[in-house]
Amino acid sequence: MPQYDYIYLGDNARTPYGTRSFEVVYEFTRQAVERLFEMGCHLVILACNTASAKALRSIQQNDLERLDPNRRVLGIIRPTVESIGNITRTGHVGVLATEGTILSNSYPMEVKKLFPEIVITGQACPLWVPLVENNEADSPGADYFVKKYIDALLEKDPQIDTVILGCTHYPLLLEKIQAYVPEGIKVICQGEYVAASLKDYLWRHPEMDERCSKDGQCRFYTTESVEKFVNSANLFLHESVEVLHTTLG
Repeated sequence: MPQYDYIYLGDNARTPYGTRSFEVVYEFTRQAVERLFEMGCHLVILACNTASAKALRSIQQNDLERLDPNRRVLGIIRPTVESIGNITRTGHVGVLATEGTILSNSYPMEVKKLFPEIVITGQACPLWVPLVENNEADSPGADYFVKKYIDALLEKDPQIDTVILGCTHYPLLLEKIQAYVPEGIKVICQGEYVAASLKDYLWRHPEMDERCSKDGQCRFYTTESVEKFVNSANLFLHESVEVLHTTLG
């Protein structure tokens, strides 16, 4: 959907969120949502599994009415969950994610609402985000930790035939992940499913679609140093971007 305007806000100065408490993640996420509202966003997607797991419901139920009842905040767990019903054949699905996402039980709870017959097994991968953030995703040392967590997941449930990468950093490890996942197991990267869900959401809510500006622009903000963010952005986007610094809280 290149016609839309996008604002990306990365709270890089306070990451990772995955090891933080529910209260802290909620506070940080609420601050980010308020800043994006101030910047003119009418629709905010929490492009982080930990924030979606720990903060989304509280913001939707407790803060939107005060901030602006006509704006919306969505997460990325629900769109991912909606996709697995047509993918898994055995009814056994694994989730590789941060410790915070796994401990929140958000994936099992969301799956149970839509597909009560599907069995969800989670495995925390605490070292995967640091590997990506430190540009070690392609290093030989990464293989050990990728294999370690995949083996641990499949040991818990050998019937798993679908694995969700429940963190936006993990697709940068996709090549190594696929090398250690047995043949026949489908690995799900969230991006395409979240994008398709957003497109469907805007089609079903034309009033929101009308509020979203469409000049084809993309702006990037970070709470960390601009130089550090640019280096990280190159890993994900494979292109140079212009970034502005902002503060939260």
